[in-house]
Amino acid sequence: MRNIITIPFNSQDSLIIASDNSGAIGMKEDDFVRAPYETVAYYSFRVAVMECIAAGGQPISVVLHNFCGNEPWDELVRGIQKGLSELKLKNVSITGSTESNFTFMQSAVGLIVLGKKSTNQTTLETYSNQMKIAVVGLPLVGSEVIDQHDEVAPLSIFQEICMMDGVMTWPVGSKGILSELNQMFPIEGFSREKVITTVDVLKSSGPATCFIAVYHAGQEERLMKIAGGFFHSIQIGK
Repeated sequence: MRNIITIPFNSQDSLIIASDNSGAIGMKEDDFVRAPYETVAYYSFRVAVMECIAAGGQPISVVLHNFCGNEPWDELVRGIQKGLSELKLKNVSITGSTESNFTFMQSAVGLIVLGKKSTNQTTLETYSNQMKIAVVGLPLVGSEVIDQHDEVAPLSIFQEICMMDGVMTWPVGSKGILSELNQMFPIEGFSREKVITTVDVLKSSGPATCFIAVYHAGQEERLMKIAGGFFHSIQIGK
C-alpha cells in the first residue's frame, strides 16, 4: 500500500500523512456491508495508522470525515479510540467534520492519520536470498473481516514487529500480497508462480487485515513468537 506523503519540516523531522476511506459499509439500509460504525471507524483507522507506523511515523493526530450523519459521530470516535488503545497511544488528538446539510443513502467515512517521523527509514529496493518474508494475518475483505475477525493481525502485534531492528513491514491492501511485494521490490517483478505460500497472494486484504514482514533469518524465531498463529511463511522460488 504505502499510500503516504512525507513532508520534511526541518532538518531532522518530517510529517507523515496517511489516509483511508470506506463507502457503503455501515448501518444504512442501502449499505452493501452492514457493520456498526465503531467497527467501520476502527478498520479505517487501522489502515491509515498502519501505513503511518510502517513508514516510520509516530501518530500525533487523527482527522475524521463523517458522511454517515450526526448520530454516528460518537460511535465513530470510539472506533478510533479502540485502535489507539490497542497501540497504547496517548495524547493523540481526534478532530474532524460531519456532513449534516445533506443525507446520504449509504455510509461513507474518510480518515487521515498524521504522524511525526524523526529518523530516516531504510527502503529496500532489491531482494536477496538472505532475506526472509512472512505474512502476518490473512487477507480478508467485506463481511469476512467481521466473520473471521480472529484471523485479522492485531495492531499490537504489528506495532511490536515494527519496533524490531532491521525489519521492514508493509500493510497489505485491496490489490493483495503479490502486488505489495512488487511495490516493496519493484526491480524483481515477482510472478504468482514464484511466490510460494499457503496464503492467497492475489486476494484483497481489505482494511489491512494482514501485513508483510521482511527480516533476517536470525530474527525468525522472535518474529514467529510475536506473531504466533498469525505467522505465514513466504518462499521465493527460483
